[in-house]
Amino acid sequence: MKKYMGIWIDFEKAYVASFEKSKEIITRIDSEVEGRVRLAGGSRSVTPYGPQDVASERKVEERRKHHLRKYYQRVIRAIDDADKILIFGPGEAKIQFEKEIIKSKKLKAKIAAVERADKMTEPQIAAKVRDFFDLHRSI
Repeated sequence: MKKYMGIWIDFEKAYVASFEKSKEIITRIDSEVEGRVRLAGGSRSVTPYGPQDVASERKVEERRKHHLRKYYQRVIRAIDDADKILIFGPGEAKIQFEKEIIKSKKLKAKIAAVERADKMTEPQIAAKVRDFFDLHRSI
Protein backbone atom coordinates (compact mmCIF):
# COMPACT_ATOMS: atom_id res chain seq x y z
CA MET A 1 0.00 0.00 0.00
CA LYS A 2 1.28 3.44 -0.88
CA LYS A 3 1.77 6.17 1.68
CA TYR A 4 0.26 9.50 0.64
CA MET A 5 1.20 12.69 2.44
CA GLY A 6 -0.02 16.26 2.31
CA ILE A 7 1.84 19.18 3.85
CA TRP A 8 0.12 22.45 4.67
CA ILE A 9 2.99 24.83 5.39
CA ASP A 10 3.65 28.45 6.25
CA PHE A 11 6.51 30.18 8.07
CA GLU A 12 5.03 29.50 11.53
CA LYS A 13 3.95 25.87 11.36
CA ALA A 14 3.39 22.86 9.16
CA TYR A 15 0.73 20.17 9.30
CA VAL A 16 1.69 16.80 7.85
CA ALA A 17 -1.30 14.61 6.94
CA SER A 18 -0.30 10.99 6.38
CA PHE A 19 -2.53 8.34 4.81
CA GLU A 20 -1.57 4.67 4.68
CA LYS A 21 -4.00 1.74 4.50
CA SER A 22 -6.76 2.68 6.95
CA LYS A 23 -4.56 4.92 9.09
CA GLU A 24 -4.79 8.71 9.02
CA ILE A 25 -2.31 10.74 11.09
CA ILE A 26 -1.95 14.52 11.28
CA THR A 27 1.19 15.94 12.87
CA ARG A 28 1.97 19.58 13.66
CA ILE A 29 5.54 20.87 13.35
CA ASP A 30 6.28 24.35 14.72
CA SER A 31 8.94 26.42 13.01
CA GLU A 32 10.43 28.40 15.92
CA VAL A 33 11.51 30.95 13.31
CA GLU A 34 11.63 34.54 14.52
CA GLY A 35 9.24 36.92 12.84
CA ARG A 36 10.64 39.86 10.99
CA VAL A 37 12.09 42.29 13.49
CA ARG A 38 12.75 45.97 13.07
CA LEU A 39 16.28 46.82 14.08
CA ALA A 40 16.90 49.80 16.27
CA GLY A 41 19.97 51.96 15.87
CA GLY A 42 22.34 51.85 12.97
CA SER A 43 24.98 54.38 12.07
CA ARG A 44 25.16 57.11 9.52
CA SER A 45 27.98 57.78 7.15
CA VAL A 46 30.30 60.70 7.84
CA THR A 47 29.30 62.26 4.52
CA PRO A 48 25.83 63.77 4.17
CA TYR A 49 23.34 61.43 2.46
CA GLY A 50 25.91 58.64 2.63
CA PRO A 51 25.09 54.97 3.14
CA GLN A 52 23.91 53.64 6.47
CA ASP A 53 25.36 50.59 8.18
CA VAL A 54 23.14 47.59 7.34
CA ALA A 55 25.44 44.77 8.41
CA SER A 56 23.21 43.93 11.37
CA GLU A 57 20.21 43.58 9.02
CA ARG A 58 22.13 41.04 6.97
CA LYS A 59 22.96 39.08 10.11
CA VAL A 60 19.31 38.96 11.14
CA GLU A 61 18.24 37.89 7.64
CA GLU A 62 20.92 35.17 7.49
CA ARG A 63 19.86 33.88 10.91
CA ARG A 64 16.23 33.75 9.69
CA LYS A 65 17.27 31.80 6.56
CA HIS A 66 19.25 29.36 8.70
CA HIS A 67 16.27 28.79 11.01
CA LEU A 68 13.98 28.26 8.00
CA ARG A 69 16.36 25.66 6.52
CA LYS A 70 16.39 23.77 9.83
CA TYR A 71 12.57 23.94 9.95
CA TYR A 72 12.24 22.63 6.39
CA GLN A 73 14.67 19.79 7.18
CA ARG A 74 12.53 18.76 10.18
CA VAL A 75 9.45 18.62 7.94
CA ILE A 76 11.39 16.66 5.29
CA ARG A 77 12.40 14.09 7.92
CA ALA A 78 8.69 13.71 8.78
CA ILE A 79 7.78 12.89 5.15
CA ASP A 80 10.86 10.82 4.32
CA ASP A 81 8.90 7.58 3.76
CA ALA A 82 6.14 9.07 1.57
CA ASP A 83 5.30 7.67 -1.87
CA LYS A 84 3.38 10.76 -3.08
CA ILE A 85 3.49 14.28 -1.65
CA LEU A 86 1.08 17.21 -1.96
CA ILE A 87 2.42 20.59 -0.78
CA PHE A 88 -0.01 23.43 -0.15
CA GLY A 89 -0.36 26.59 1.89
CA PRO A 90 -0.46 30.39 1.77
CA GLY A 91 2.42 32.63 0.80
CA GLU A 92 5.99 31.77 -0.17
CA ALA A 93 6.77 29.04 2.38
CA LYS A 94 5.40 26.26 0.15
CA ILE A 95 7.63 27.35 -2.75
CA GLN A 96 10.73 27.59 -0.57
CA PHE A 97 9.89 24.19 0.94
CA GLU A 98 9.52 22.67 -2.53
CA LYS A 99 12.97 24.02 -3.46
CA GLU A 100 14.39 22.39 -0.32
CA ILE A 101 12.76 19.05 -1.22
CA ILE A 102 14.09 19.23 -4.79
CA LYS A 103 17.62 19.16 -3.33
CA SER A 104 16.82 15.64 -2.10
CA LYS A 105 17.05 13.20 -5.02
CA LYS A 106 14.93 10.67 -3.11
CA LEU A 107 11.92 12.95 -2.57
CA LYS A 108 12.14 15.11 -5.69
CA ALA A 109 10.18 12.70 -7.89
CA LYS A 110 7.51 12.12 -5.24
CA ILE A 111 6.04 15.65 -5.38
CA ALA A 112 2.57 15.33 -6.91
CA ALA A 113 1.67 19.05 -6.82
CA VAL A 114 2.22 22.40 -5.13
CA GLU A 115 -0.99 24.35 -4.61
CA ARG A 116 -2.18 27.58 -3.04
CA ALA A 117 -4.42 27.24 0.00
CA ASP A 118 -5.57 29.60 2.73
CA LYS A 119 -5.46 28.84 6.43
CA MET A 120 -7.16 25.53 7.15
CA THR A 121 -8.21 23.43 10.12
CA GLU A 122 -6.80 19.92 10.58
CA PRO A 123 -10.00 18.25 9.26
CA GLN A 124 -9.92 20.54 6.19
CA ILE A 125 -6.27 19.62 5.57
CA ALA A 126 -7.08 15.91 5.81
CA ALA A 127 -10.09 16.31 3.49
CA LYS A 128 -8.01 18.19 0.89
CA VAL A 129 -5.35 15.47 0.83
CA ARG A 130 -8.02 12.74 0.65
CA ASP A 131 -9.73 14.53 -2.26
CA PHE A 132 -6.50 15.23 -4.13
CA PHE A 133 -5.31 11.62 -4.02
CA ASP A 134 -8.89 10.26 -4.32
CA LEU A 135 -8.49 8.17 -1.17
CA HIS A 136 -12.21 7.88 -0.38
CA ARG A 137 -12.49 4.49 -2.06
CA SER A 138 -9.12 3.00 -1.15
CA ILE A 139 -9.14 3.74 2.59
